[in-house]
Amino acid sequence: MKYTPSDPCFEKKVRDSFLRQKFMTTIGAQLVSIEPGICEIHLPYKPGLSQQHGFFHAGVIGTIADNCAGYAAFSLMDADSSVLSVEYKLNLLAPGDGEMLIGQGKVIKPGRTLTICRSTIYVVKNNTKKRCADALLTMMQMKGKLDEPHRPPT
Repeated sequence: MKYTPSDPCFEKKVRDSFLRQKFMTTIGAQLVSIEPGICEIHLPYKPGLSQQHGFFHAGVIGTIADNCAGYAAFSLMDADSSVLSVEYKLNLLAPGDGEMLIGQGKVIKPGRTLTICRSTIYVVKNNTKKRCADALLTMMQMKGKLDEPHRPPT
């Protein structure tokens, strides 16, 4: 389905937000593409992202699913808004055994406040791409930008 973003500068808004996510920097995730209602994020393998068998940890897979959907939704939101996850369900279909995760998030149903998305996560091993997870997610549009990062009181 083709969507028209309400913000003509949606790509810059999404990329700027992604750069402010320090966790994405920490794990080495890369925002590869953003289109209205669609987002793709890649994550190269590092041993620090693995579980006890050496596969990508389920929490990392869930993180990529969450971010792909969040930015797919954010691409359609107003310029003066921010996005927060409300809920998600993650189905792990195969071990995250490979050299790279590829997350693809798509908007299923945009709304004024809530947007429903789907993320599909693939793992690439020896140049073969295999589906390893699917997620259904709900994202919330918050009016007013959150310019200053939240910091817990000291």
